[in-house]
Amino acid sequence: MMLPAAGPSPGQTCGVVLVAAVLLQSVCVAVTFLYFTNELKQLRDTYSKSGVACLTGEEMGNFIQNLDLTESEDREADPCWQVKWHLGKLIKKMMARSYEENISAVNGERALTLPRSDGQPPLNRIAAHLTGSSARRSPLSPRNSLPRRGNGHKISNWESSRRGHSFLYNVELRNGELVIPQTGFYYIYSQIYFRFRENENEDSDLLAQIRNPKQLVQYVYKLTNYPEPILLMKSARTSCWSKKAEYGLYSIYQGGVFQLKRDDRIFVSVSNSDIVDMDKEASFFGAFMIS
Repeated sequence: MMLPAAGPSPGQTCGVVLVAAVLLQSVCVAVTFLYFTNELKQLRDTYSKSGVACLTGEEMGNFIQNLDLTESEDREADPCWQVKWHLGKLIKKMMARSYEENISAVNGERALTLPRSDGQPPLNRIAAHLTGSSARRSPLSPRNSLPRRGNGHKISNWESSRRGHSFLYNVELRNGELVIPQTGFYYIYSQIYFRFRENENEDSDLLAQIRNPKQLVQYVYKLTNYPEPILLMKSARTSCWSKKAEYGLYSIYQGGVFQLKRDDRIFVSVSNSDIVDMDKEASFFGAFMIS
């Protein structure tokens, strides 16, 4: 007698179902992962292209030029418009700063040169500062040596060879006279140092004459085609030295702005040349062009 074949047991059936469920779940997870990964990649690419598109295109230049006219409440909600707006503000700020720096540099270079009205190339800055020199025994010219009439004694010898503080920039010095190279307005200044010191070798008559009250005068003249020099400035003070004083010190300074023409000449003359001290820090003369 034959027995019928036995079917799968309930335990085996449950095992097969469990394995099938796990495999199916794994497949679903893998498919879901691949799907969302692909979707995220597409979204990223789309956003990246959209962001780049905000900064490209032919309208970007017009957008920056009309930046102040494109503001509106509707556009403020547009992310792409906000990117353009902030970038445009930054670009305009950087361009303005660069423009100001370039203009400052150009103005600085122009300040070092001055135009000429005669069509010639521009001159560099026009300035001169002359100092006294105590090593020179005869810095003054006698009154009768002047080619034209004028008060006082002209100071004919100045230090101008860049020793110490002296210099000449595009100005010529002739016989104590500064020759103006270009028509314009100039600031002219001068200081003369008067110094009396008693010398034991001097006779009493000379000392008495020096001690008498004196008017110490400084003149600044201009020479033109006019027959006589033209007085520009004059400054004076009266000295009265005590008989008990071994020395007396006075300085006279004056300065002012004057219009000078090309080839005009300016010079300084003084009274009481016997007590003028040509110390380089105390006696000086100069001018510079201001416009």
